[in-house]
Amino acid sequence: MSDMATLARPETDERDCLLTFLEGYRAAVRRAAHGLTEEQARSKPAASALSLGGLVKHVALCERFWLSTILMGRPAGPAAELPWEDQHRLTEGESLADWLKKYEVIAAETAEIVLGLPGLEVDAPLPDQPWFPPDSRRTARWILMHLTTEVARHAGHADIIRETLDGRTALELVAATRAA
Repeated sequence: MSDMATLARPETDERDCLLTFLEGYRAAVRRAAHGLTEEQARSKPAASALSLGGLVKHVALCERFWLSTILMGRPAGPAAELPWEDQHRLTEGESLADWLKKYEVIAAETAEIVLGLPGLEVDAPLPDQPWFPPDSRRTARWILMHLTTEVARHAGHADIIRETLDGRTALELVAATRAA
């Protein structure tokens, strides 16, 4: 896990650059959840059905799906069978702390996968779903960029939800997480 700084560290090569920027956005999502109670993590303070706990769960599941299931062709696991709404909210028996820990494990798996690839040109078929072009393939490079875009988008949502919950801004949370 990074020190949750907002400026990406200098990269050493393309893989490192992609993983560094992905980690920066992961850190922004984690930072938005810093210090929340379980009640706050489940709260949906905006017109959206999103909660911070649900966002953490969603980005973690999304990362595992794209890297492990799509790129590596591993079985999707039981999370893929969850109804859409349960992939975006904390359900009975789940906690923000547990999903933050799972997200760290998934991040480590992602790094292991990416660093173990022979190259970023390795490609994989997209699922047969109506929202994907038929018979399409995407490279590891594309998958990492897509995932980074997805996490960045949700990091912005997380900032808005957090500020709506208790008025704390991203910059205040940077300072708070550095002091923690």
